[in-house]
Amino acid sequence: MGYSIAVDGPAGAGKSTIARRIAKQLGCIYVDTGAMYRAMALFLIREGVSATDAEAISRKCQEADISIRYENGEQVVLLNGENVNGLIRTEEVGNMASASSPNPAVRKKLVSLQQRLAKTSDVIMDGRDIGTCVLPDATVKIYLTASVRVRAMRRYQEHIAKGETCDLATIEADIAKRDHQDMTRENSPLMQAEDAVLVDSSELDIDGVVSEIIRICRQKGIGA
Repeated sequence: MGYSIAVDGPAGAGKSTIARRIAKQLGCIYVDTGAMYRAMALFLIREGVSATDAEAISRKCQEADISIRYENGEQVVLLNGENVNGLIRTEEVGNMASASSPNPAVRKKLVSLQQRLAKTSDVIMDGRDIGTCVLPDATVKIYLTASVRVRAMRRYQEHIAKGETCDLATIEADIAKRDHQDMTRENSPLMQAEDAVLVDSSELDIDGVVSEIIRICRQKGIGA
């Protein structure tokens, strides 16, 4: 019997970084939901759909089959059987993904594809509503968080490391605003699932968080 791990939490909590590390350690598939939305966006661009035509987006998205698998240790995003890794990181695709991802039909389609992946493979998935909506029966549910201050400082240090100028107070305000939007939105608001284990990474480094989540997984018989 396979397993699934759901990692939810607010912006800047390090969900993707942690999920990728855990996938590597456990030998399961990290389902990059963002990459799946980008693959859908690429499909819509190829089909000539306008970013502002919600009806056409709703209709056309049904024709896309998107999946993720690992080949030679690399995550491969498949769009109707084609490896589109090298095509989904453009600005054009990003803009279309921003426009199409809130569409209920796109979301419904991709959630069904994500659920199908979880039925056929051992997976770890991160997002805002994985444990509450996408994988409500996940073997392990983690709610990964950190204080607004800590998350802002991490973002600030990322920008500084890239040589970018930024203001810590502005980043902190943006994160607090994003938290409020995510937690109060109408569809699938960010919340901790009742059966999720809270992991606060404010005082932990990446290795510490990974170790803690692996420990929780082992208690559930994963990777034991």
